[in-house]
Amino acid sequence: MSIVQSMLFALVGFFASVAGAICGIGGGVIMKPALDLFGWASVSTISFLSGCTVLAMSCYSVIKSMLAKEQSVNLKTATPLAFGAAVGGVLGKQMFSAVKNSLPNPDMVGGVQAACLLVITLLTLLYTLNKEKISTLQVTSLVACGTIGVLLGIMSSFLGIGGGPINLVVLYFFFGMDTKTAAANSLYIILFSQATSFATTLITRTVPQFTAITLVLMVFSGILGGAAGRIVNKQMDNQRVEKLFVGLMGLIILASAYNTWQYMMP
Repeated sequence: MSIVQSMLFALVGFFASVAGAICGIGGGVIMKPALDLFGWASVSTISFLSGCTVLAMSCYSVIKSMLAKEQSVNLKTATPLAFGAAVGGVLGKQMFSAVKNSLPNPDMVGGVQAACLLVITLLTLLYTLNKEKISTLQVTSLVACGTIGVLLGIMSSFLGIGGGPINLVVLYFFFGMDTKTAAANSLYIILFSQATSFATTLITRTVPQFTAITLVLMVFSGILGGAAGRIVNKQMDNQRVEKLFVGLMGLIILASAYNTWQYMMP
């Protein structure tokens, strides 16, 4: 990959991380389909680079929030969700490898990812637009929280998106959180799932090929985007954050539809 391509990847990573930090979707759900559109790297490489960028962004955002003693994260609820997501992250990585190895062309797994992301994002958008009409729950059971976390981790790791919009829907519906509180808790969960997914890749020695400069630039863009996103988030109310979230979902649906066609067509 050339230096220009690496810089463009990092630019996508920055803007995705800004939006991810504002809305709590991690940025991977924007980054992964956007980078797939370029077609400059394999599906495995893009998933890995996207995951590393999201990990850097979420790590910065969560640590900064804790140092500032912000009380947005409900540790009693988010911690079992996060540990469940960590377990799910390992399972999702294994699922990705199994699906990839079962296909005649390894890159066809990108089509599977894109199709799944398309369905999930569409359902998320429909729920978000109609959530005022839907009654929410108040789940408190540690077992239930852990189980929900496992499912979140599997989906985020398999799709290579870090967490994405499904985190917010789960936090809205099962725990009755408002938009900005859900965003903060989502980043906390994403940190755990991405950390274990990254560790699993290293332990199983399935790190794909990439240029060092691309990884460095993308990790830096994730941290910088996380910092910028935190600043913007503080200036926005719940309604504006939700409007941004809905707009992003529309763009992700279009990109996922194109990527499904791009990878699956002979």
